[in-house]
Amino acid sequence: MICAGVDAGSRAIKVALIDASDMTVVGSGMDNQGVDQEALSRTVFARALATSGVPANQVDKVVATGYGRNRVSFADTTITEITCHACGVRHVVPDAMTIIEVGGQDSKLIRLDGKGSVRDFSMNDRCAAGTGRFLEVVASRLGVGLETLGALAAQSRNPASISSTCVVFAETEIVGLLASGVAIEDIVAGVQTSIARRVVAMLGRNVQTPVVFTGGVALVPGMREAMEKAIEKPVQVAPDPQMTGALGAAILASRL
Repeated sequence: MICAGVDAGSRAIKVALIDASDMTVVGSGMDNQGVDQEALSRTVFARALATSGVPANQVDKVVATGYGRNRVSFADTTITEITCHACGVRHVVPDAMTIIEVGGQDSKLIRLDGKGSVRDFSMNDRCAAGTGRFLEVVASRLGVGLETLGALAAQSRNPASISSTCVVFAETEIVGLLASGVAIEDIVAGVQTSIARRVVAMLGRNVQTPVVFTGGVALVPGMREAMEKAIEKPVQVAPDPQMTGALGAAILASRL
């Protein structure tokens, strides 16, 4: 039996296909989000089926999650991204206790109990200063690629202080730092530290390990180290961190 999870996130749509008999991933797909989420979801789903060689009539159940989950009309049901990320992360890191999920437009902190169920969570979806969007704005303003941010931050000896709590004001602050002659690497290090601190502020003092970092921002070089420094505890990046929500949705589909 093949089950599917569709994560219609704010910046990308992800699809995961699993064989419910052994919970192995047999296919996946991803594309940037667009205007017509329904059509794009179908396209990514069809592509995942085609590349994995799975006929559409062999898919037994489909669960949709993410911001656009209610637009995925071919799903059998919808489940919140909090539950799906918890399930997906626990599948790839069975002893995970704390999840940091940072995507393009929001960030989430999820605490699990010993059985892997969600104990509580915090979410920031009102400001992009603690999300991947901030990194995109900074990279564009500095004229560098996202993939170079980690190497630049590693060269910093005096990270800049980024105090603004809004991306728009922070961008203005960065322009001022550049005009003052602050090195690019110090600005990048300051931005990564700022994002990590904003995210970690939602955690509070009681952080149980293992801590697993997931979401698209987990792929940005230097962000795991920034999180570790802010938390003062080890942080590991989930395997294929952008897909944990879709994976969790597929696993939950197998339980319907």
